[in-house]
Amino acid sequence: MAINSEAILNQKYFEMIKLLNTYLNHFPRHEKYALSNVIRNTAYEIFDLITECQKRYFKKTTITQLDISHEKLRMQVYLANELGYFYFRNGKNDKKIDGVHRYLAISRLIDEIGRIIGSWMKKLKDMGNLKWLPKGNITIWKMTS
Repeated sequence: MAINSEAILNQKYFEMIKLLNTYLNHFPRHEKYALSNVIRNTAYEIFDLITECQKRYFKKTTITQLDISHEKLRMQVYLANELGYFYFRNGKNDKKIDGVHRYLAISRLIDEIGRIIGSWMKKLKDMGNLKWLPKGNITIWKMTS
């Protein structure tokens, strides 16, 4: 991954985490230490894995973990939307809030980060550092020698 694309990934990630934290602070009070905390921890885990991928020479395991964590974040945010938590303000349900807009805004950023991660994996595969081995419903990335 080139230096510029790493900077773009970092920039998009920071944009996403700022917006995500703003929305998580408005989730219902009973979710403060449950789903809200899980989403926040997954987002921070993604940042750790991005940093690790940028520094490691052999990235296979780390980038696979990054891809998995990214998908976990996507599904957790989707769950929060399905439960209606994006319609809350200061812990209370507010009918004036456009929860769909909030969900779409954060989902767009998460998708953009996913595309960057996917292109990173494709580039490593094209360089010969990763080999794609489909096994049923599971995709395995393997280092080639």
